Amino acid sequence: MKKILVANRGEIAIRVMKTAKKMGIKTVAVYSAADRNAPHVKYADEAVFIGNAPSSESYLVGSRIIEAAKATGADAIHPGYGFLSENANFAEEAEKNGITFIGPKTKAIKIMGSKLGAKEAVKAYNIPMVPGIDEAITDVEKAKKAAAEIGFPILIKASAGGGGKGMRVVENEGEFVSQMERAISEATSAFGDGSVFIEKYVGSPRHIEIQVMADSHGNILYLFERECSIQRRHQKVVEEAPSAILTPELRKKMGEAAVGVAKACDYLGAGTVEFLVDENLNFYFLEMNTRLQVEHPVTEMITGLDLVELQIRVARGEALQIKQEDLTIKGHAVELRVYCEDPLNDFAPNVGTLDVYQLPQGEGIRVDNGFEQGMEVPIYYDPMLAKLITYGNTREEAIQLMLEAIDNYHIEGVSTTLPFGTFVCEHEAFRSGNFDTHFVKKYYDAESLKAQRDKEAEVAAYIALKQYMEDKKVLRLPIQ
Repeated sequence: MKKILVANRGEIAIRVMKTAKKMGIKTVAVYSAADRNAPHVKYADEAVFIGNAPSSESYLVGSRIIEAAKATGADAIHPGYGFLSENANFAEEAEKNGITFIGPKTKAIKIMGSKLGAKEAVKAYNIPMVPGIDEAITDVEKAKKAAAEIGFPILIKASAGGGGKGMRVVENEGEFVSQMERAISEATSAFGDGSVFIEKYVGSPRHIEIQVMADSHGNILYLFERECSIQRRHQKVVEEAPSAILTPELRKKMGEAAVGVAKACDYLGAGTVEFLVDENLNFYFLEMNTRLQVEHPVTEMITGLDLVELQIRVARGEALQIKQEDLTIKGHAVELRVYCEDPLNDFAPNVGTLDVYQLPQGEGIRVDNGFEQGMEVPIYYDPMLAKLITYGNTREEAIQLMLEAIDNYHIEGVSTTLPFGTFVCEHEAFRSGNFDTHFVKKYYDAESLKAQRDKEAEVAAYIALKQYMEDKKVLRLPIQ
């Protein structure tokens, strides 16, 4: 493997390229009209224009990306996450053209791409699952009958997708029909497939996922867990590793269950098995993401492993050199996704020009970044600027360092989730470890955050005024 085309943009494209460069592998960037001058384009050894700004005319056009790989002599494609990373047809087309797809084989992507297909595949491994129907459904009356048998509250979820699209919590029978119709409509719009499935709603869940890595020689490792319960609109914002609630025994059980899921689809490469954990520490299989996750850095920090390097090595046929018993958790890591969103306005996207953009630095601070000062944030893509990761010997250290890093991350011109990160890290529920996926619903209040920011601004103004008055008292001697 001499040259890798990275079929992505922003921070993840640069992240992959950094490891490739470290391994002595050349890189090719692809870019849309909106990303012509983006940092990932400058960072790569070569860059190929693939289309207009909308992703449907550039980053999602697999044929153009494969043509770019062939034209530049790239012998592998790394898809990053999002875009075509879980598109089985794209992976298959790359392989047909003699290009290694750095990810799982088509079979695994297809099986795990359907939540129902995934549940069917893992049945043989006795992996706990949330009670629910085991078939995709679009018939509202049939679904209503099934929901009554499962017992309310229930969760309606799109079979074909994720990211909170086509997902509805239904508290009682009276609201079922309207919520079912909404879920089908949203799923059809987002994924072109309106089929949904219904399962029991777990009331106070933690969202905990296990990182797995598999080679083509029958070795599968679990690289411990990530806690991903701090979410807004069913999408993660703050992640950490390890989880504050897992015992060594539960960690081993969940890790072995994740390995079972990987075996069920003959998995290759890096993947993540997602679980719900209830208040009694029962865990249930949710789904498998057949790609690198956004939050992979926290796993890298506590294991000392480079997951992209492992992806590349297993993709070129190497056997994993690590054994499960060699792996240990060292320290604690926390990640904040720095989105261009306004936490004072229900996390609405807030793109614009980065008039000031200065990253925090220091020991234990890592920023996976895709932007630079003066750039305009395009409206066409996910509004994430960067990932801010902090590492400490203990959870308390990592959280405290995150607060300091946020203070030293200077952004002007757009609103971001940095103040929300401060809110989370200062909140007693998070600091104590006693929280679940309803953290935002239970505790977050935009007005209190606004009041806190106004108070901080008032204090800063008072300090500045006091300093000004002190300076005036100082006798200034004329220059000789």
